[in-house]
Amino acid sequence: MRTLALSSATIAVIAVLLVLLLFATFMAISFLRAARDASRTEIELPSKPVKAVSRRDFQRRALIASVLVFTAEFGGGTIAFLWPNLRGGFGSLINAGSLNDIKSQLQATAQPVYNGAGRFYIVPWGGQAGVGQANYPAKGVTQDGIMPLYQRCVHLGCRVPFCTSSKWFECPCHGSKYNFAGEYQLGPAPRGLDRFKITVDGDQVIVDTSQTVLGPPRGTNTINEPPQGPFCVATA
Repeated sequence: MRTLALSSATIAVIAVLLVLLLFATFMAISFLRAARDASRTEIELPSKPVKAVSRRDFQRRALIASVLVFTAEFGGGTIAFLWPNLRGGFGSLINAGSLNDIKSQLQATAQPVYNGAGRFYIVPWGGQAGVGQANYPAKGVTQDGIMPLYQRCVHLGCRVPFCTSSKWFECPCHGSKYNFAGEYQLGPAPRGLDRFKITVDGDQVIVDTSQTVLGPPRGTNTINEPPQGPFCVATA
């Protein structure tokens, strides 16, 4: 069984939720103790008239009730927000499928394999490793001749589609262009497309989307592949 990967933001939200639940539990216990003590007092002194609830007691009880309701709503909303990640959506480990099937599809279509749940493309890679962020094997973002690329443009965050004529990734928002390995070629993007770490377990390709690996700097070109046809997005 794979270990579930959670991002640091997810862990922080869970920690805050636990703190709120503990606080609400403490307040509820205090309220119950106060109510129990009041009942005991009433039982021991039956001759005394029933004391009316003061405005301060009413406000305190109303505050405790409000805190409990808010905690329940916040907890439910947080669990609903995190549920896709907890069950294996974006931000966790993604099983991208069979390595043989992915390679067969890459060869048959000459296009990247897109994974919508993980928000990444899988591309073939057999180039010459560079240094730093361009040393893909050392960064753990390639294995067995394939590499996952985050679909998000590093310029302003648009989704970058693949152009079937140029065989490059071309951002429709501001014209940034990346080659088949997701390396910067043209436009305002500051670097190449970000990547995710990848492992192969048996024949299953596992992509860790809990943390992005920054793309290679401008000037990186490990595959030396010019555009194969006209661009889909006009250059500025």
